[in-house]
Amino acid sequence: MRRNRRNNNRRVVKEDQHKINSKIRAEEVRLVGDNVEIGIYPIRKALAIADEQGLDLVEISPNANPPVCKVMDYKKFLYEQKKREKALKAKATKVVVKEIRFGPQTDDHDYQFKKKHAEKFLKDGAKLKAFVFFKGRSIVFKEQGQILLLRLAQDLEEFGKVEQMPKLEGKRMTMFIAPKKSK
Repeated sequence: MRRNRRNNNRRVVKEDQHKINSKIRAEEVRLVGDNVEIGIYPIRKALAIADEQGLDLVEISPNANPPVCKVMDYKKFLYEQKKREKALKAKATKVVVKEIRFGPQTDDHDYQFKKKHAEKFLKDGAKLKAFVFFKGRSIVFKEQGQILLLRLAQDLEEFGKVEQMPKLEGKRMTMFIAPKKSK
């Protein structure tokens, strides 16, 4: 029983975006829509016109003088609006962040191996978060960590651009590289 109440409350919030039919409180309204003669009508006449066509009277612009109402199928309008929002959400790009971890004294072979992965990530369009992790007393080598990250940035120059220069945060020195836009 409780679940139904919640769902009904959500539905009411959605439908309260616009005032429809008897919820419109204005005396007169400017009527627009398909198969309707555009003009200013008393609210009863506008409701009768909408009812005659088997459609709803929906208040579109409540702040206008008089308020603008449209004759339409409100459920169909909500459905199409939800469909448009879903399509826009699907088109929105999702930013993927890939991480690569180094030590302050990373060997050249390991560096090359990780650089290859970084290239692949940037080619695939993901952002890259490269960081050097300092364990214990290795924090004394922070200059080596910074040199390592700057070398990586220089090597990946053709695939991406540095979004944030190396920055020490606690025991990590972090740098962000964003992919270059492909033409």
